[in-house]
Amino acid sequence: MSDYKLHCFAQSGHSYKAALMLNLCGADWEPIWVDFFNGGARTPEFHAINEMGECPVLEAPIGNLTQSGVILDYVAGQFNMFQPATEWDRLEVLRWVIWENQKLNGMMGPWRFMLQFAPEKARNESVTAFLKGRSMAALGVLDKHLAGREWIVGNTATTADVACAGYIFYPAEEYDYGDVTFPNIEAWKARVSALPGWVHPYELMPGHPLA
Repeated sequence: MSDYKLHCFAQSGHSYKAALMLNLCGADWEPIWVDFFNGGARTPEFHAINEMGECPVLEAPIGNLTQSGVILDYVAGQFNMFQPATEWDRLEVLRWVIWENQKLNGMMGPWRFMLQFAPEKARNESVTAFLKGRSMAALGVLDKHLAGREWIVGNTATTADVACAGYIFYPAEEYDYGDVTFPNIEAWKARVSALPGWVHPYELMPGHPLA
């Protein structure tokens, strides 16, 4: 039996953060597929493990953990990996994890959902344009921050890098970037994908391609 079970699905960038953290730390874990697009996160059984009705959920020895930032912090602490070097760095990691959840992945996820997965009747050009604008602005902030540095906080990869990687590794064709490029993010992605244990989200978690 695995030490950890992660309730997740391949299209979820928030799930990917948790799955990637487990893999990078060499944890003994297994994914449990949630049929999200057919209501798998709205069942009484799922609400019994997470009343918020969201993925990911990590079944750990300490109990069921939810919210990706919490899971990243817990797993990194258990394996003493991807930890900040100083108290200042710890606060910086927390700052970036809060930011990515609200500004980066919190916008990129819905933007991609509207483009790729939302039913036609639920799609709205104005909403999609708003989400794109917020996503592109956040990507610009991250790209500028990464200029002249290898990692988001400090001199080594931390949970801030794993957190910000949530939706960035999904195929570019699933978004609508246009002609805008983010060269510093691309260089950072290459460093992240070179970390031992890195796997693409569609290979790391079940549920791709959609039926």
